Amino acid sequence: MKFSNTLIYWYLQNKRDLPWRKTNNPYFIWLSEIMLQQTRVAQGLDYYLNFTTTFPTVFDLAKAKESTVLKMWQGLGYYSRARNLHYSAKLIATDFNGQFPNTYKEIIKLKGIGDYTASAIASIAFNEATAVVDGNVYRVLSRYFGIDTPINSSKGIKEFKELAQGLIDKAQPGTFNQAIMDFGAIQCKPKKPLCMFCPFSESCVALQKNLIAVLPVKEKKVTLKKRYFNYLVVKTKDEKTVLSERKGKGIWQGLYQFPLIEENHMVTHEELVASEKFKELFPNDVLLSLFNKKNIVHKLSHQHLYTQFWVVEIDSLPFANISWKKIEKYPVPVLIANFLKEFKPNE
Repeated sequence: MKFSNTLIYWYLQNKRDLPWRKTNNPYFIWLSEIMLQQTRVAQGLDYYLNFTTTFPTVFDLAKAKESTVLKMWQGLGYYSRARNLHYSAKLIATDFNGQFPNTYKEIIKLKGIGDYTASAIASIAFNEATAVVDGNVYRVLSRYFGIDTPINSSKGIKEFKELAQGLIDKAQPGTFNQAIMDFGAIQCKPKKPLCMFCPFSESCVALQKNLIAVLPVKEKKVTLKKRYFNYLVVKTKDEKTVLSERKGKGIWQGLYQFPLIEENHMVTHEELVASEKFKELFPNDVLLSLFNKKNIVHKLSHQHLYTQFWVVEIDSLPFANISWKKIEKYPVPVLIANFLKEFKPNE
């Protein structure tokens, strides 16, 4: 009980002023929690404000086109979050008549929601005593109690969840959960934590045993995969280009891209035009030039994309049906969005 009291007292003195903290509307809390998965608060804040302005109710989000939702999500990454958000909004609007599920057991059934998000919504919106465990919580608990069980192991996930559940303040679970998350983000930071001014300094095992830099422990990371992308940026004389929607279950599903040729290494101009796929796309002569003179490396969680943008100038092309003037309406990966900021098709 002393731990939770100290933590909540610290929180009331130091909590961040965030818009989703000023409501108990489960729809808004859900939006914020989904956006903040794998995303820093500073980055997600503007997206949250735009979403809540454009889609003030779950019905508004449900009625939107998926392409509109993806376009508004552009730049946040992990686009499956946006697709799952949209899918669940439609489910809530139609099957639940707009009423958000109000228990952990029901909330976790929604697409794209796991233990952490279900716990956060259930505790903050509905006062259910179910503890959140995210990166911040793992760090705080592993350091304070001196636990070296890997946080990304099945044993560690269970151990830390049980510990957090035992510590939660059952009278104010939402406040406790937000307190421990803020404490990890502001005080017990990954690097250079503010131990000198910490209310737990006298009882923190990691501080007493000089283990701050060691804890929490993680098992070895997954080996990064390298992929080599060649985007073919078509420019016709009538100012048209080619974009197509990415299908399948891979990265960027539902977003649009230029024709893509993926190879197992960085290709030269000669190698690209000699490839079968290039010949299929452009059987006649074209003017081909490399836009980026330096390699672009786009880093995702488990893969690095080594990317080249090739400008293909051609008089006309039957499947070039996207006007350059309207290209900004299409949701694209941030990799392509960054290219479009620099590329001037009329020059």
